[in-house]
Amino acid sequence: MSLLLLVVSALHILILILLFVATLDKSWWTLPGKESLNLWHDCTWNNDNKTWACSNVSENGWLKAVQVLMVLSLILCCLSFILFMFQLYTMRRGGLFYATGLCQLCTSVAVFTGALIYAIHAKEILAERPPGGSFGYCFALAWVAFPLALASGIIYIHLRKRE
Repeated sequence: MSLLLLVVSALHILILILLFVATLDKSWWTLPGKESLNLWHDCTWNNDNKTWACSNVSENGWLKAVQVLMVLSLILCCLSFILFMFQLYTMRRGGLFYATGLCQLCTSVAVFTGALIYAIHAKEILAERPPGGSFGYCFALAWVAFPLALASGIIYIHLRKRE
């Protein structure tokens, strides 16, 4: 049982790390020439100074929705981990981790919705940018975090506390 708890906790921490990197790092969209766009800043490489020049992203409504959903997924994932630890030490024997599982399922829905909105509305979000480019690794990390959070939520729902 302790090995199962260790694996579930490690999976949860992995999901948290993936969500933090996907939400806060700077590569949701990459353009040719070392230019990358994230959810918060447009960053371009300045060859003169050899530095990054960053500015705020557009005020596009779809981008705001993605920002909100990714931050919500982070909050829900942190909350579910805290809830799991609380339930682990206070719940009586035989209890199920329904609240933790439900929070993780909501995390997966938030990540899925945010990444899907970004994928569908990328042209509208990036309308002011030159054409070309591709999705960056943060976008891919969000898609990787989705099935892991979904599996984690299902595992939590079926997990029963034993002595």
